[in-house]
Amino acid sequence: MKFGDKKALAEFLAEYIPYLSEMEITSLIEIPPPEIDFTYAFPCFRLAKQEKKSPAQIAQNLTNRIVPPDFIELIEVQGPYINFRMNNKHLLNAIYQYKEDFGKIHAKSEEKKSFKPLNIVVEYPSPNTNKPLHLGHVRNMLIGNTISSLFQYAEHNVFQVNLNNDRGIHICKSMLAYRKTGNNAVPDKKPDHFVGDFYVKYQELKEEDEHIEEEALDMLRLWEEKDPEVRELWRKMNKWAVEGFHETYKKFNIEFDKEYFESQYYEKGKDKVLEGLNQGIFEQREDGAIVANLNERYNLPDKVLLRSDGTSIYITQDIYLAYLKKKDFNYDKSIYIVGNEQDLYFKQLFAVLEMIGFQEDKYHLSYGMISLPEGKMKSREGKVVDADDLVAEMKQLAYEEVEKRYSTLSEEEKMERAETIGMSALRFFILKFSPRSDFIFNPQESISFEGETGPYIQYCYARIQSIIDKSGKQIDPNIEFELLNDPKEIALLNQMHYFPEIVEDSLDKYDTHLIPQYLLALCQIFNSFYSSCPVISDNNDLEEARLFLIRCVQIIIRSGLNLLGIKVLKEM
Repeated sequence: MKFGDKKALAEFLAEYIPYLSEMEITSLIEIPPPEIDFTYAFPCFRLAKQEKKSPAQIAQNLTNRIVPPDFIELIEVQGPYINFRMNNKHLLNAIYQYKEDFGKIHAKSEEKKSFKPLNIVVEYPSPNTNKPLHLGHVRNMLIGNTISSLFQYAEHNVFQVNLNNDRGIHICKSMLAYRKTGNNAVPDKKPDHFVGDFYVKYQELKEEDEHIEEEALDMLRLWEEKDPEVRELWRKMNKWAVEGFHETYKKFNIEFDKEYFESQYYEKGKDKVLEGLNQGIFEQREDGAIVANLNERYNLPDKVLLRSDGTSIYITQDIYLAYLKKKDFNYDKSIYIVGNEQDLYFKQLFAVLEMIGFQEDKYHLSYGMISLPEGKMKSREGKVVDADDLVAEMKQLAYEEVEKRYSTLSEEEKMERAETIGMSALRFFILKFSPRSDFIFNPQESISFEGETGPYIQYCYARIQSIIDKSGKQIDPNIEFELLNDPKEIALLNQMHYFPEIVEDSLDKYDTHLIPQYLLALCQIFNSFYSSCPVISDNNDLEEARLFLIRCVQIIIRSGLNLLGIKVLKEM
């Protein structure tokens, strides 16, 4: 039994439109507006030039010729459009059979035979080891973790890696402040916060002593020279910072397959650059700096690869890291999750790698600024919004909501539910925006049980569970499918058809906000259905049909939330 998705429809139509490829037909198929009770619409404008007829004539002629397969339930001509309603029996049976696997691109056995999984490396969040993870890192982590989940769901081999930027002047500033004011103290709080306090302290010291910048540069020089005392302090403070990061990653259920440290390879990219210079790929300026000429070939600004004094810069290290990741994971695709302020840098990095013959598939998943209602983050003054503080605030807000709604729960149950709801609110609110957009994260708004929020989706799932429990019946897939003919039911069924396409689009476009937006639409359509189509009724056959329908809705909600790293709740 073939499930009728857009690909199946395009494959079928290709038999009748031989001068268009399946891919071209797929790109033409549209989702009709909600008031039209059909799953897909095919516009015939593109065919007019070839067939020398009006689009409306073509639509009628094509419909007259079509012998619909069993996955198409109804065909109707509407002017220049051919509308298709897909077979909802096939849809619901596919959802019930595949459960959470329904959305997989190649869940269908005939496609699985030709599927070859890719090795995909996703690099995030790449923090500096001189202060805690902040709000910007939260967005980075959620995008990185979700894009990893999507590729894993599609059965690719995904390797999540993290680059710790653990050397440089910014690290030495925290070290210098600790040496001056720390009195050899050990952390009395979360260790990355302890280290971050000294980065803030450095800014205070700088206001009192204008020469402290020179001391920091001197400490960096001593670090480069492997001074034992400086290196010992550096190892100690870095260890504290990384230990703290791991506590934060755990709160977001993030585990890395490998962590890289800049200090271990920052000089190793020099060999690749010098090799490129010797081959005439790069140029050496009069001051001794080695430069990649990107203007003529790539229309990009030229990029310095090695400073005039022979020291490396970020791009030197990233050149080497690209080769190292290839060696470690033999990847087919490498995805970098980095903010849009680095857009130009990644164009230059990828161009330089291409120049030296590194042709592997690379993608910069760029994202925009996130801020709070109070305004942008200000890290150096110590006003940064720490990830841990944000998580704590979300749990507290969720606890207050749980306390209001479910005062009879035990304290343990309240805390457990508050944690699930708080993290769901945080994840969903951030992920519902396109990665490329800037937005304001409002903690209070995100925790609401109404509106475009995670708790709203969780509540929809729990409401379905409550209806099923109240019915007291086992779900039976052997229903009378023709009873599901109300316009609200048709709208819900149509929306359910689109889930595999949304998963595929999310992967093709590296776009993590399509799943949240889909779930919002699905839950809104479900609530509209529920308000006018009572599930529990005196009509036993209709009740069983609607119970089966809402169980399938529930399966898709759970599958979508799983992709976002959000737990479902059976009671809310």
